[in-house]
Amino acid sequence: MITLTQLEYIVAVDTHRHFGKAAEACFITQPTLSMQIKKLEEDLEIIIFDRSKQPLIPTDVGIRIVEQARVVLKQAEEVNNIVKDHKNQVSGMLRIGIIPTLAPYLLPIFVGNYKKKYPNIFIKVVEATTENIINLLHKDLIDVGILVTPLHEEKILEKPLFYEEMLIYANSGHKLHKQKEITVEDIATPEIWLLSDGHCFRNQVVNLCSYLGTTDSQLPFHFEAGSLETLMNIVDREGGITLIPELAKATMSQKRAYNVENFTNLKPLREVSLVYSRHYAKHKLINLLWREIKESVPEELQDENRGTIVEWR
Repeated sequence: MITLTQLEYIVAVDTHRHFGKAAEACFITQPTLSMQIKKLEEDLEIIIFDRSKQPLIPTDVGIRIVEQARVVLKQAEEVNNIVKDHKNQVSGMLRIGIIPTLAPYLLPIFVGNYKKKYPNIFIKVVEATTENIINLLHKDLIDVGILVTPLHEEKILEKPLFYEEMLIYANSGHKLHKQKEITVEDIATPEIWLLSDGHCFRNQVVNLCSYLGTTDSQLPFHFEAGSLETLMNIVDREGGITLIPELAKATMSQKRAYNVENFTNLKPLREVSLVYSRHYAKHKLINLLWREIKESVPEELQDENRGTIVEWR
């Protein structure tokens, strides 16, 4: 008979692609883990992992078994959640993934209140790019992600939170500050600073202004930035422009806020959502998180009709 423990072990091996690291993650010895997986393979009369490859990979049938194992483990966890709901208990661990262009602006306004309201919830937050968050969700290494949607991912559910405007941040001496009208064409320029590849906000900027073939000839140097704060600091010192999300302006000093401008021909928005696997188990914790963020974000940001959503995929 297949046991939940055996399923946990094969999921751990698939996640880490290494027997030793999987055993460490499961807090057991490698021989114990290897023996249990070998017994499962013998009972099923199939090979789940191809041990001749480094890192090891699941076989074709192993891929299907591991995928089903993840579903079964989540459903087993749901039994405990049903009991907690019945007893009106709010407790457990909630593993949250959040993208770097949201983390410094969104986390401070909700995570403290969420923890105070529900002290028995242990919150673990990891900052990662969208693709990495999706990968972590598929491997059940996090419970929920906070990122920009739509994703168009078949196995991922999306629950919109708010819609923030994409704003222009320009050096204090930039000519844009003197213009009465600012259009998308005005930022399709070689003097725009962009985030490095892998950031969805970079892709949104590219999609917005079709900035694809221009060179960096008007910039003092080429730089692949990993954070919006770094870009704004460079714009302050070196000139040029960049784009920032609306929440980034909320904590700015009055002096720095002077450098922010709006488009006049349209209001580009990015849709921010909670995302989670279709087989997610922690319904109550995720719904409480969604409610807390909605209550923390200004009401005007929750109107999806306030502008035009810019997709990044």
